Amino acid sequence: MKKEIKFETALERLEEIVEQLESGETGLDDSLKLFEESMELVKTCDEKLKEVKKKIEILSKKGEKLTPEPL
Repeated sequence: MKKEIKFETALERLEEIVEQLESGETGLDDSLKLFEESMELVKTCDEKLKEVKKKIEILSKKGEKLTPEPL
């Protein structure tokens, strides 16, 4: 079972990976491993953003129903 990672943590790790890859000091094999890790992190972030978007849409619809009607 995969350990659940917070969105912010995944984003920070992605930034670290980008810095490492942009430095040009990472070998080919390590670069490939970092790239694979980054793709998993992107997938995780995307899933979390979709979850949040869905929750916001649900809450917005509930909020619309709470709008008082004029007398």
